[in-house]
Order: sequence, then structure tokens, then C-alpha cells
Amino acid sequence: MSARPKPQVLDTEAALSSLPPEWSDDQISITIASRVSSSNDQTIVALDDDPTGTQTVYDLPVLTEWSETIIEQEFSRGTSAFYVMTNSRSQTPDNAALINEVIAKRLMNAAKKYGRRLSIISRSDSTLRGHYPLEIDVLAKTLQQQQNQNDDDDDDAKKDDVACTIDGQIIAPFFLEGGRLTINDVHYVAEGSKLVPAADTPFARDAAFGFASSNLLDYVEEKTGGRIKRSDVMSISIDDIRRGGPERVRAKLSQLTNMQACIVNAATLRDMQVFALGLLDAESKDKKRILVRSAASFVQARLGLQKRPILDASVINSSGGTENNGGLIVVGSYVPKTTVQLETLLALDELEKIEINVADLVDKQKCATTIDAILDRVENAIASGKNTVVYTSRELVTGENPSESLAIGNAVSEGLVSIVSGLKSQPRFIIAKGGITSSDVATKGLGIRRAMVLGQAAPGIPVWSIGEEGKFPGMSYVVFPGNVGGDDELAKLVSRLSV
Repeated sequence: MSARPKPQVLDTEAALSSLPPEWSDDQISITIASRVSSSNDQTIVALDDDPTGTQTVYDLPVLTEWSETIIEQEFSRGTSAFYVMTNSRSQTPDNAALINEVIAKRLMNAAKKYGRRLSIISRSDSTLRGHYPLEIDVLAKTLQQQQNQNDDDDDDAKKDDVACTIDGQIIAPFFLEGGRLTINDVHYVAEGSKLVPAADTPFARDAAFGFASSNLLDYVEEKTGGRIKRSDVMSISIDDIRRGGPERVRAKLSQLTNMQACIVNAATLRDMQVFALGLLDAESKDKKRILVRSAASFVQARLGLQKRPILDASVINSSGGTENNGGLIVVGSYVPKTTVQLETLLALDELEKIEINVADLVDKQKCATTIDAILDRVENAIASGKNTVVYTSRELVTGENPSESLAIGNAVSEGLVSIVSGLKSQPRFIIAKGGITSSDVATKGLGIRRAMVLGQAAPGIPVWSIGEEGKFPGMSYVVFPGNVGGDDELAKLVSRLSV
């Protein structure tokens, strides 16, 4: 058998213009939102492997811990949807598996206690990095085991109350704001006017989560080590979505059994909304139990959230910050896009610029003194009203294997966290750049346990309002993903917040 041709770079305009017209239902998000609101006994929980997954939503709570108490508190409020930030992408496979297992069990128990139906979304990276298929497999196994235990404990338990046997797993990495499109089963990353196959981007060379396949059928086979064959993966095509609509999506999903994998093609938010409505019908009418592994756009579509305008700078600056103090920008991400954005930011005037040598953070003998010296500089700059950027040196330091690379990344993040946690002056705002960085700054540096997503500071860049238990209650915390935005996106945001 001859090898399949390698996916090629596409011209974005030509590729999109070659597709059929979008499904014509302009009210589809309203229909989905109505379905969600009418299901007043259901709770939708997105398990987010880093904090950037809130980049398409608003007015939703985010939990950064998952004790039984805090999960039950959220269910007791009757919250229809919320996020749990697991930060599992920064963890070893064993730790990631344990985190997902523990959270799933606690969600199931809380759902049973409060009589609510549970729907779990595994939110991950739109550039295909993360613990797949590990996390989705652990969730499926845990949900089934916990359902069996609950049924044994309560002979009258209704199996419809919580998720049970899993018929299918959905892989849906489409993310509109980041230019991550799936067309003809190939996942692309927009770069300028081109669509580049994901495996040909720097993201595919990630030290911990690298991959070789842009075609998602091949990606599933690659990541499962051949356990799931390419030929056994179902595909929901753009033709299915745009010509057949929710009914065709439902008809295909109704065929899923025994945790079968299914990929979703999408080039616009409308495509993902059509898929989401078909999924709702497959679940409610055909009683299908389906787990979704997705990027951020699916969550928005699943909840029926319409687009909301970008947050005004006055909203971000006035959310508990100190008016005369400077803002703080913390940059830890090493992806090439972040480096380019950082270089553009550093060209701005009236900005205190502090570089941290990564080797000093990894060196246990130098780490403490390095952090103390930098903290003094940051404190003085912020108190004097100067916006301050603290960034790691750009030479990537990796280990001999993925686990060592993760450990180095965590050591760097811990150094940045120490600087934030040591602050005495409250910044006017804080921007954290990169998934691991923003997660650790939120939980360890700022002590956030529960935050509210206000909206977006720019497309794909969420803003949280820090809860009462945090270090600076009410202050805006901007979660800036490492792989989102144009070259000047970070500089533009800082300039806008400086006016």
C-alpha cells in the first residue's frame, strides 16, 4: 500500500472559499442556550488541563482546586456550568491520570448527592498537545466504575442521573480565535495568510507532547499506539455539518459504541455549533453517552454562548486594582510565538524590563538570591507606577526525557510564582503568559481557589476576577496563552491597559 500524501500548506482564503456554505440557522446558539437553560438539573463541567481554556466563555466560575467541599459547594449553588483547572498538562502521566480519576469520582458523588445530571468535557490544547488518550481513557473508566458503585449503593438509582457507559470519544481541537481549523480531517494552524498542518509547526516538536500526524485519523492511531486504528475512527466532515446539519451529526453519533473515537471537522464557530446541537440530540434522544476532548471553541458552542465584545480597559483596570500602581506582566512560555510577542513588548518605552536567567532558577544554590533581588526591583517599579515585565531568558532548557523537561519547566514556574507571592504592592493588573505559568501564578502565587471569568481582553485571552480568598481580591488576572495572538498582541494589550 502506497503512503498517504503528506498534508500541504493551504492558502486560507482559497481553502475556506472552497467549502460549502455554512448551515443557515442564525438562531442556533439561542436554540442551544435554551436547551441548556431548560435542563435545570444538569451540570456541565470542563476539566481544563491549563487555565487558557476559558478563552471563549464569560460569566462562568473557575475552580482551581477540587476538594470534595469546594466541588459540593458549586453543585449546591445549582451552577449549570463551571471549569475545574487541573493544570494536568504540566504533570507526569501518572499524576495526570490520578488527578482526572479523583475529580471524576468527586463530581459523580456530588451529582448524585444533589440529584443532578453530569456532563464532563476534557478541555485541552488546540495544537494537539496534552495527555491524550490518557485523560479521556481515565475519565471513561472512572465514570463507569463510579456509576457501578453508585448503583450498588442505591438500588433505585437512575442511570440517567449521571454519565455511565461511554459510547464514544470526540476529538474536536477547533479553536476559532487561535486560527486552529480542521478541514478534510487535517488539523491546521493559521500563520499569516496560510494554513499550516499542525505537525509542521513548532507545537508538534513539544518536548513532552510531540506528534507527527496532522491528519486527526492518523493522530488518534499515533497517540493510542495503534490500539485505535485509523480505519476505526469516525469523522464528522464539514460536508456533514454544512449540508446535513444537526440531524446528520446526530445520525452519525448515534452509531458510536464501545468508546469509538470520532473526530470533528470545523472551520467556523457555526460548524461547531451545528455539531454541538447534533450531539445534544444524540445524547437526549438516542441516550448516547459521549465524552468530548476539545479545545476552547467547543465549550462555547456547547453552552450556546454568543460572542461578547472585548472587555474595555477600564473594566480590567478597575476590577480591584490600585489606580496609581503599575501593572505586572509575567512571561514564562517558550513557544516561538511568545518569544516574538515578548520582543515586541520589550520595544515599548516606559516599561521596567527584568530578565531572569533560567539557569539561575534551576540552580538550587542561586535560586533564592536571584528571586529576592528580582522581587525588590519589581516591588519598587510597581509602587512607582511603572508597568513591569518579568520574563525568563529565551534559551530553552530541556531534560533528557519528557519527565525531566516537565520538571525543569515546573522549577522555572516556581521561581516566577515566588516573585508574585512575595509582592506587597498590588499591581493594577497582572498578565501571565503561558499555560503552566498562568496556572501556577493563579494558584500558588495569588492563592486563587475560585474565580469568575469576566470575558476576554483580546480574542482568545481570558480575564478572571480574583475571588475573596485570593491575594488581591477583585483584581483582574489576564490569562494570556502562549500560542495565541499576533506578533504585537501582548504589546497592544499592555499599551491599552496603560492609558
